Amino acid sequence: MLIQINDKNPQGRLISNVVDILNKGGIIAYPTDTYYGIGCDIMNKKAIEKIYQLKQRNKTKPFSFICSDFKNISHYAKVSNYAYKTMKRLLPGPYTFVLEGSKLVPKIMLTKRKTAGIRVPDNAICLSIVEALGNPIITTSATRPDGTIFYDPSLIHDYFHPRIDVVIDGGPVPGYPSSVISLINDIPEVIRKGKGDVSIFK
Repeated sequence: MLIQINDKNPQGRLISNVVDILNKGGIIAYPTDTYYGIGCDIMNKKAIEKIYQLKQRNKTKPFSFICSDFKNISHYAKVSNYAYKTMKRLLPGPYTFVLEGSKLVPKIMLTKRKTAGIRVPDNAICLSIVEALGNPIITTSATRPDGTIFYDPSLIHDYFHPRIDVVIDGGPVPGYPSSVISLINDIPEVIRKGKGDVSIFK
């Protein structure tokens, strides 16, 4: 199913429909402030395993996930004062922050070092979905196993149908990856330079 949602003012009724699909273990494709993402409820292990199959990804490489705001992040990660201040300056935005995961995060979502990649994208559609769902959603770019990135939601729909339950057309996205910053032990480390400005970490 391909649905159009307004990226400035997401229609509540359509967001509710998407949340119903996630609650039933469904998989969605949705816009972010970087790429189109593929996701599911992080509390649904079966759905997570389906996404590993879709992406042909090794289970030792956990996916990042999207939180709706700072309060939400503090449920799923250990956030020091330094991490809080740093993220407050930059989020919502095109960054993935690596933090130590809390006990609420399913094991399948954590690295061996118990860390997790967390995003709060500057995109009203995905933030509305996470807020309405009440749990974070997985985020992984909508790509083929060979790494080809899809920028057009109708192509995502055609390629992944029927393995993805709903594809949200939220208009064009920038098409650059997020910048990945580790804040473990309050020592900032730029893991990937992407769309988000990393000059403050030098």
